[in-house]
Parts: sequence; C-alpha cells; structure tokens
Amino acid sequence: MPGTPQIRPESLTGESATPRRRPVSRRTVLKAGGTLLLSVFAPLPALAAQILAVRVWPAEDYTRVTLENDSDLKATHLIIKDPDRLVVDIEGLQLTPTLKSLVAKIQSNDPYIRQVRVGQFTPSVVRLVFDLKAEVKPQVFTLAPAGQYKHRLIFDLYPVREADPIAAMIEKGDWSDQPGSTPVRPSQPPAPVAAPGTAVQAGQAAQAAQSPVLLKPEPAPGLPPVQTPAPADTPAKPDALAQRPAPTPDREKDKPMKVTRMITVALDPGHGGEDPGALGATGLREKDVVLAIAKRLKTRLEQHPNMRVMLTRDGDYFVPLGTRVEKARKVQADLFVSIHADAFVQSSARGSSVFVLSEKGASSSAARWLANKENEADNIGGVNVQRHDPQVASVLLDLSTTAQITDSLKLGKAVLGEIGGINRLHKGSVEQAGFAVLKAPDIPSILIETAFISNPEEEAKLRDLDYQDKLADAVVTGIRHYFAKNPPLAKSRIA
Repeated sequence: MPGTPQIRPESLTGESATPRRRPVSRRTVLKAGGTLLLSVFAPLPALAAQILAVRVWPAEDYTRVTLENDSDLKATHLIIKDPDRLVVDIEGLQLTPTLKSLVAKIQSNDPYIRQVRVGQFTPSVVRLVFDLKAEVKPQVFTLAPAGQYKHRLIFDLYPVREADPIAAMIEKGDWSDQPGSTPVRPSQPPAPVAAPGTAVQAGQAAQAAQSPVLLKPEPAPGLPPVQTPAPADTPAKPDALAQRPAPTPDREKDKPMKVTRMITVALDPGHGGEDPGALGATGLREKDVVLAIAKRLKTRLEQHPNMRVMLTRDGDYFVPLGTRVEKARKVQADLFVSIHADAFVQSSARGSSVFVLSEKGASSSAARWLANKENEADNIGGVNVQRHDPQVASVLLDLSTTAQITDSLKLGKAVLGEIGGINRLHKGSVEQAGFAVLKAPDIPSILIETAFISNPEEEAKLRDLDYQDKLADAVVTGIRHYFAKNPPLAKSRIA
C-alpha cells in the first residue's frame, strides 16, 4: 500500500526467510565452466589390445609363435636357466579366451617348446612362460600389417647349435658317408649317366664338356635296368623315366669308372607357415600342394642311386627367401628347383610355366608381375629385419653370373619340354624375371609354376595325385636330360 514501509526478510527474528543470494562473480562462472569441460573431454582409459588369432608353427629349423592383434604390441623377454624357460611380458594386454587357447596349440612333438603358461601378470601386462625342451636363441619382433594379416607379434625360437645340413642328410640316409668317393661295381653293364659338379661359373662352361664326371648307376629297387637311350628326336614321355636314361655325349665315356661324387638337388616348396601362397576357389592352398609335389619329386629323384635331395622345408613352416638359397649353397647343391602354383586375378588364366633369373628385366609384364608377387613372401611370411644380413643379401643380388643364367635356361628348357607333355603351357618358352629365390650365384636355378591354382580346372588337377605323380616324373626326366647334355665340372670332396 502506498506509504506502508517495506519490510525486509532479514528483519524477521534475526533470520532471513530465504537464503541471501551473493552476487555471482565472473571467476566463479569460469571455474564452473572449466570443470564441466574437463569432465566432458577427459581421456577415457585406454582400451586393451585385442588378440585376433594365435598360431604355432613347429619345425626342426625353428618354432614360430604368432600373436595377431589389432594394434602394435610392446613386449620384453628374458631367458631363465635351470630349467630353460622363455618369459615374455606383453604390455597393454588383458587375458582373453583367444590368448588362453595358445596353451592347447603347443604340440607334444614340438622340438623346442614343452608347454606354455599364460597369465595376467599385472592389470595391463600379460605374461607368457614357455617351458623349453632345449636351449634356444629367441627372436622377438613385430610385423606391420601385410597381406591378409594385421599387426603380428612374433616369437621365433632357434636352436643355439644350428644343425649341419649335410650331417642331417647323412642321419636321414639321404647322404652317403663318403660323398667324395662312391665306387661302382665293375660287374654292372656299362650305362653311365653324366653327373654334375659345381655349377659352371664364368669361364668354365667350355671346359665342362671336356671334363665330364660320369656315373654308372645301379638299378633302383622296383625299376628295370637302365636301357639304351632313345634317339634325340624321340618325343619325351613323362612315364618313361625308368626306361630312358640320359644319353652320354661320348661312347668312350661308357667305360666303367669311379664316381667322384653324387648329384645334389635342392627342392624348394614355395611359401609355408604364415604365408599360405595363392588360394584356389575351393580353398586349396599353394603351400600345401607344392609341398606334396616336392615330396613326390624327392622320392623319384632318390630312386636313382646317383641323386640325393635336400628340401628347403619339409613341413608347414615359413622359410625366408634368402634362407632358401643359403640352404642350397650349404649342401653344395648342383641344382635349385623352386615349386609354385600360379594365380591370377582372372580365373581363365591357365598353363604351366618355367622361370629363370633375369639381370636385365623381366621377359614379359606377366613375368614381372609374378616375380613381384613371389618376392613379397618375406613380408607376408614374416622376416625379422633386425636379423637380416644386408651383406648376404648383397651377395645374392650381385653375384648372379651370366654363366649361371645360361645354365638355368638350359635346365628350364629341358624341364619345360617334359611338363608340356602333361599340361598345357602358359608360354612355350622359358621366361625370365627378377625372382629373389633364384639368385644363387653358383647354382643353376629354376622356378616351376605347376599350374594356375586360381583356375578351377587346374586347381582340380593340382588336387589329383595322378597329376602330381606325372608332374614329378616329367621334372625328373627334364633334370636327367639336362645333366646328360651339360655335364659340369667335378668339385672337391666335401670336408
């Protein structure tokens, strides 16, 4: 009412009826807003890496354990003695059923791992303890995504004392105790076959024909005695291997003589382990079929008493490209034959091929494409770049001589001619490209693409055991024809 005095709340009984509002300062507003922003944008706890798959690849050469994951992992490791154990701590990881499944993947016949224990060591660290059967040299490294794989953490367990490849072949019965001297029984009928020496190097090609090393073989079990060779113009038949030996360049060489050494052939089944190679429409993996063919080829070659074979891998595990070449050189191989099954983006591509090394570029765009694809095997299979020896790589790249390529072309032509009797050829001549696996400087080397696994009809052929047998027979016949026409020099006895 007009004239009525205003009564303030604070005048009532000394207490205000409503709380007194203090003026809100600008600082208070800014402080509250900052707190709100911090609560909204504060970083969330880091998510643990996810293990996508675990794989174990046991082999005599080494055992590999692979953890595939969605991010790059950091791991530390140490060796503990008495008993031998490998302890690995992986950061940023939590125990999952996938990781626990590693325990069941260790096989009882693994040469190096007895068992593995997996546990959550700290809230963010998983510890793996590998109980070992023997002392090992572990290689622990990571691989960036490649091919079908994401990030991978790799444990390679190598033996401390690497096996001597020649000693291993002797133990398996693939190598005579005295490789430098194998007497031939004089009672046998004279039917010598040219045996090789070291690969012909520069300046030796002309001398090779003048100084061949000949071998008069004994009949292999289940095979008839060696017959007189067919005329040179007689077409080759893959199933006539046992009846037709390689011809000798000179009848005077038919005289019985002492064998100075055996023929050593290095067979290289491509891919393996982490690297499956090409895949067929029905799921046939290149690494599986080429290993099967290589084993059949090994059996047939060893039916001839003057031949022995070394496989660069005899199981499902990965071997780096350079290591394949080194293995062949360690056993002083006379030939290197790499076996593959081709694939192309178009399923209509078909036919078998034989390739040799080229120093001047690929003989065709298709050969270049294929070489680039095969040379990616180290990225997919997984090579520890810190363990890679650049000096060895330089030697393998730089020492490929014209003589080696010349001999390889002769071998390739002999083998291709025989394969053409059992399958259509993709191209009627030997092709050339920069295949890393063919770069041994002193060994004639070829790469056989047995068929296109990407072609449904040829994939079915590759599955067929009869085709695998015929292919192996054809390759053996081609190898024998090569040695008959190109007898290389003898080499010194293996120490």
